[in-house]
Amino acid sequence: MVRKKLQFIYKFIISKLFQIIYGKIVFLNQNDNDVKIKEVNKEENNYKFIEINNGRIFTDYIEHVAVINKNQIIDFVSYQQVKGEFKDPKFNVVIKKGTPKFKKKFNGKVFSLVQGASGNNNYFHWMFDILPRLIILEKFYNFNDINFFYCPQIKPWQLSTLSIFNIGNDKLINSNLYRHIQADKILAVSHPWYSKGLILNEAKNLPSWIINEIAFKFEKYGKKFECNDKIFIDRRESKYNHCQIINDEEIKTYLKRKGFTVYKVGELNFFEQIYLFQNAKIVIGAHGAAFTNLIFCKENTKVLDIIPENHPNTVDETIAKVKNLNFKFIRTKELNEKERVNGDIFLSVNEMENNL
Repeated sequence: MVRKKLQFIYKFIISKLFQIIYGKIVFLNQNDNDVKIKEVNKEENNYKFIEINNGRIFTDYIEHVAVINKNQIIDFVSYQQVKGEFKDPKFNVVIKKGTPKFKKKFNGKVFSLVQGASGNNNYFHWMFDILPRLIILEKFYNFNDINFFYCPQIKPWQLSTLSIFNIGNDKLINSNLYRHIQADKILAVSHPWYSKGLILNEAKNLPSWIINEIAFKFEKYGKKFECNDKIFIDRRESKYNHCQIINDEEIKTYLKRKGFTVYKVGELNFFEQIYLFQNAKIVIGAHGAAFTNLIFCKENTKVLDIIPENHPNTVDETIAKVKNLNFKFIRTKELNEKERVNGDIFLSVNEMENNL
């Protein structure tokens, strides 16, 4: 208890100190000549593209990103998600706590690819939240004219995706190391699909242009390797307990007898993942980020998505409709707390067989 009080006092003092150094952040929803706002339309979606002279970005690396001009947080391109729900800028952490990290100045133009936890290393959010911003950026800039891209610490698979945009490691600013930056010109764009409500509920509204243009951007880079066209996605590599099949060994044994091969998608490189799904005739697995790769499936590919009946995120169905896949949810009954020790899905072999 004493330790928590000391930590609170320490954080309070640090917050006040940095407010003295960099000033208090406010939200007025008004801009001056240092802020230029452009608009781009994609299908029925309207996006704000913002350029700020001598602007700043602060991220708490969890659920908040503040794009700042002269101590005013900028709407549209700032991001604040509180307990899974999108909020307006007045709820951004910088309003209350300021920018409690030393500022690093960069020369030139910096484009923001930061979002917070979901965009840091989650495959679905990286592909559908972060990369579409680069597609929007292409409408205004040649990437050679961008000096740096501000993004989380990049993993090899993320660097593979950026390589298709001709973005190398030398152009990346690691937001893990530099949580507070300033640049001659800060560039940012509004979120490609999430601007209200609970994120799990809103994911089903993923715009079709994102699905189609991300697929088009990457599909020709599939790397051929020896693989089965009947695939079962093993989600046990995930660190999360949700959408895990309790009796997955039983299901895997049954499917292997039916000619399936079990794949842990994270063990494949990005370009092999593309090819695996391009080559697939039937895909089965528990609901999860690996199903992002449905965007690479051929028309009429059969997909069985195993998901708890109370799970709100049905974005895979949205992808399937856009890609014209033969898609079906296998919804499993809700388990009690004692049953959910190793997962929240139980699927009998008989039910699996009935759905094949």
